[in-house]
Amino acid sequence: MPATVQERTSLVTSQLALLRQLEWRVRHAVENVLSGEYRSAFRGRGMEFDQVVKYTYGDDIRDIDWNVTARLGEPYRKKFIEEREVSLLLVFEDSVSLQFGSGAQSKREALLELAGLVMMLGAVNRDRVGFLHASEQGYTLKEPVRGRGQILHAAATLLGQPVPAIENRESKIGNSYIPWRLLARAAPRHSIMIWLGDFPPRVEPEGWSVLTRRYQTMGFRVDDPWERELPFDRTLTTYDPVAGRLVTLNGTSAAQRAAHAEWVKLREDSFRSLFPAPLSRLVVGTDEERLEALVRFFHARMAAGRRR
Repeated sequence: MPATVQERTSLVTSQLALLRQLEWRVRHAVENVLSGEYRSAFRGRGMEFDQVVKYTYGDDIRDIDWNVTARLGEPYRKKFIEEREVSLLLVFEDSVSLQFGSGAQSKREALLELAGLVMMLGAVNRDRVGFLHASEQGYTLKEPVRGRGQILHAAATLLGQPVPAIENRESKIGNSYIPWRLLARAAPRHSIMIWLGDFPPRVEPEGWSVLTRRYQTMGFRVDDPWERELPFDRTLTTYDPVAGRLVTLNGTSAAQRAAHAEWVKLREDSFRSLFPAPLSRLVVGTDEERLEALVRFFHARMAAGRRR
């Protein structure tokens, strides 16, 4: 067997082993921690209009149809039915900046693990799951599919995407290379679209407002500890995958710390402008347990849903 075929077979085997491990952890979390309430974390946008009915005491006043109420002279509200299944579409933006890591794991490795956990969560809950992987080399689209086997295959395909080359280059991070127009047709209306990326400070992508009306959008990001705060008391030399060269970080320099703090603020402001609702954003550190962070995120969404 040629070496390249052997390497490919070994890679697929290791990906499936990792995914089965993630699936076991997710199944345990769903059965013992999330207690079957996973779907309620997506309430609100995953609802389908049914009919207009008379308003009765205790109904949510936000559902009142004011046009019908004004026309008939008594309150009427819109009635919704919950869609029978959830469709998840993961958008993985594989920028070279994700290859940075000050610890044992790079941001890319941590973000792929987070993507795998989300896909396994959908598989365990019998949802449809698909993905779009985008890098400077192009994109791969897998429309949402149902069934453990098909989702496992889709997740293995995502985890097996080649790592973008970073040698001797300058990365263009001002604009996204995600095919946004294609995404508008990649999944049914009211699907959950989770954008996983590094989210540098940049302008809103063209057509983003259309996607936020079509889908329920969320942003998942992984941060390295050095991104959150420079080490205060030492000078460090590290590889910058964006510039493709070694750089020196001087944590004792007030000017460098101020510049870093400004970059952190710009990045956070940009992230919040894309996902204004606090419970549409998830930020996890490379030094944090991803599944625990995901469970906390869903619990917070479920609690908010109960308060509505």
